[in-house]
Order: sequence, then structure tokens, then C-alpha cells
Amino acid sequence: MTDAALDDLREAIRSSAAARQPIEIRGGGTKAFYGGATTGTVLSTAALSGIVDYAPTELVITARAGTPLATLEDSMHAERQMLAFEPPRYGAGATIGGAIAAGLSGPRRPYCGAARDFVLGVRIVDGTGAALAFGGRVMKNVAGFDVARLMTGALGTLGVLTEVSLKCLPLPRTETTLAFECTADESIRRVNEWGGRPLPLSGTYHVDGRLRVRLSGAEPAVAAAMRALGGETDADGATCWTGVRDHDHPFFDAARAGTGALWRLSVRSTAPHADLPGAQLIEWGGALRWLAAESADDPTPIRAWAKANGGHATLFRARDRSGAAFERLDATMLTLHQRLKATFDPQGILNRGRLDPAF
Repeated sequence: MTDAALDDLREAIRSSAAARQPIEIRGGGTKAFYGGATTGTVLSTAALSGIVDYAPTELVITARAGTPLATLEDSMHAERQMLAFEPPRYGAGATIGGAIAAGLSGPRRPYCGAARDFVLGVRIVDGTGAALAFGGRVMKNVAGFDVARLMTGALGTLGVLTEVSLKCLPLPRTETTLAFECTADESIRRVNEWGGRPLPLSGTYHVDGRLRVRLSGAEPAVAAAMRALGGETDADGATCWTGVRDHDHPFFDAARAGTGALWRLSVRSTAPHADLPGAQLIEWGGALRWLAAESADDPTPIRAWAKANGGHATLFRARDRSGAAFERLDATMLTLHQRLKATFDPQGILNRGRLDPAF
């Protein structure tokens, strides 16, 4: 990122703030479907690209927000390292800034941690055009408000990410996928039982009567787990996980094509199979349920089921995004969010309506 690129970005935000003109922040555009509908002048982060620093021995990488995920991961794989939260791409142009702004994680999340667990520091430009830095490039305990993690999942409503520092982890020595024929409820029972045992689990998902389990780690540990669990080795194991991560799996076809709605249900891992209309894919040892419905016309039963099972429902993809994609906040949380918004974006110009219709 050149000084000129940063200066141009800051000036664009200052001008929009003065005119109270909304801004739509865009990286690779691969997650434009996610969250509420937003309008405004498009502000691209494409010029903010490139790896700033990578210290494999320190397990830390710093990159500008517009850096493609593919570029980042290619450099890391050359050093046999990875982003352990497996950020979804949803398209070839996905960027690291978009991944952190969305705060989404892939199949490895229950076993290695969520996106925010790996964020060490960020640089942003807030809604007044000020350039700010939070956190750093090393792991350390600090007192005070963890703004770097606050930006993770904020969907650009608090600031434009310009640089991100992340913790890396080594790639597994060995990885294999097992497959089992079973019902959804049986898969939930099995993965919760296995999750309480010292097994090298790194991913699970169930769809169409078939459970897939990924094992990652040292070769002896993976071999021992294969003997203990049984099942059959899945020949498509090398590609099926990216299909689920990036929604290239056939289960997501209708939602991607805009002919259906896709709900993301975060619930207790032990929650039973949801008695809701539509096909379901179960991830994260039962804690994440994808529901492919014909439409999003009546969200009440879906949100009610998620709440009754200890979680919440998000309208992840839909033709009509005029309603609330996320659960409405209670009065206390709404006030907190509004205060944060007023602090970082006093004119309310950044991705207005993306996170909540109120801001």
C-alpha cells in the first residue's frame, strides 16, 4: 500500500463524511450478498494489496486488506503454514480484509478457533478519515479494549480495514477424510461423542445421509483414529472440504443461483436435527446448521427454533435482502452497538444497514 493509496482512501472518506454520503466498502466483492442491503458510493480496497511482513519462525503474517486470500495462502503453504480458521472465499477474488471484516470461519473452526482468535492487530481508517492502529504483530497480553478483534465481523461498519496481522499455524503432517452412512441425528450423536475423546478431529459435516469426518495431525495419531472410528476412506476428501467452505458443494447451488434462501443456524452442538422445511447440512460437530429453504418469507419458525436450541439464525443468502439478515439486538446490545458506531463513524456513512437496519 503506497502512501498515495492510503491518502486517497482517507480523502474519499473525509469527503463522504462532510456530505453525509454513504459508502459501500468492497474488497473482492465475493461477500456482497452477506448482511443487510447497503447503498452508497463504492469504495474499493483493491489498491491496498500486498504482504507487508511474514515471519514463518514467529508464526505471524501481516498483509494489506486488499491482498487476495489465494496470494496469502500460497506464500504460507510454501512454508508449510496456514490460516487455521480456514476463511471462506466464496469466489476467486476474496481478500483477507473481506475475510476479517465478515468474521467467518471454515470447517476447522471448532477445533482450531475462530477468525477473531487469530487477529493480532489491524490498521483501519475510521468514518472521519483518521488512520488508526490497534494491536500489533506479536502475541501478548494487553489490558484494555481489544479493538482489533472488535473489527472482526463488524462488516466494515466501524472502519475500513487497511492492514491485518494474523497468527499462523503449521500445516498438518497428515490429513484424511472418513465417511459414514447415518442419519442426521446419529451423526450429531457420534460427533459429540468423538469430540470428547483425544482424537485429531479437524472437520465434520453431514448431508444427504452421509457423515464426513476429517482427521489432521501426526501420522501415528491419524492412523490410530482411523482404526478407532472405522468408516471408509473418502476418495474426495482432498476437495470436499473446500466445497463446503466456499459453498461450491451442490447443497448450496440454489442459494448461489438466487433461486432459494440459505439460513445459517448457530446452535448447541447437541441440538436435534431441525424439524424445518428445507434441506440441511450440519457442520462444526453439530453447532452449525445450514438450511436451504425455498424462500425467506417467514423467518419466525426458523429464528424460534434456533433460539429454543441455544443460538440464533442468520439469513445468509436471499433474493430479497430488505429485511434484517441478523437477529435483532435487545435494547442493551443495540445501545452498545450504537455508541460504538457513533465513536468510530459519527456520520454513519460506512456500510450503512449492513449489520443492522438501525445503523
